[in-house]
Amino acid sequence: MGSKTAIGVRGFGGIAVLAAFIFVSAGRLDYWQGWLFLAAVAALYALTLRTLRRNPGLIAERLHPGKGMKWWDKGYFLLSTPLAFAAVVVAALDAGRFDWGPRPPVVVYALALAVFVAGQGLTLWAKKVNPFFSSVARLQSDRGQTVCRDGPYRFCRHPGYLGGLLSGLATPLVLGSYWGLVPQVVASLLLVARTVLEDRMLKSDLLWYDEYAETVRARIIPGVW
Repeated sequence: MGSKTAIGVRGFGGIAVLAAFIFVSAGRLDYWQGWLFLAAVAALYALTLRTLRRNPGLIAERLHPGKGMKWWDKGYFLLSTPLAFAAVVVAALDAGRFDWGPRPPVVVYALALAVFVAGQGLTLWAKKVNPFFSSVARLQSDRGQTVCRDGPYRFCRHPGYLGGLLSGLATPLVLGSYWGLVPQVVASLLLVARTVLEDRMLKSDLLWYDEYAETVRARIIPGVW
């Protein structure tokens, strides 16, 4: 199986698993917020495949990262992955089954969906311009890693993480729940910590990254941090 086919199968298989988590938690299939969220995820993933289809090196790296993943990044995934799923499950339990709290008004749904799409779009832009956008934190000396200064990297050093924060925090609201924000906020704080650690790694180990950091001051949010 080629890398393009493999990433497609893995991605849409992941969406199927996500759908199972959502609708089993909701306890019903007429949970329209779940269908809205899944439609957005599937459409954006299809767009990602189309956008990255001519970058087999990046696809291969994201499917099977090379050696050198940092120990703290392993800890990050160990903690953040269940939290991300917990946010979806809690949101579906709340909005779909138990009705623990008030539902967001329509304007909040619309804004959350727009933020989710914007966050995913920003992450995709970062992937498109940065051939070293790995799924793990490691120095890619085996791939001749260089500093990316194009696209959103002109404004902040980790635009993919900014996109992840935006789409992650919007997810429980798209699913119709405020309670789902509780685990998602914790996952977001872990992502901020990961940003700090990865930034230190790159400053220490990647040629010219220190100079780039002097030019682009913002880690994630321009003008803030």
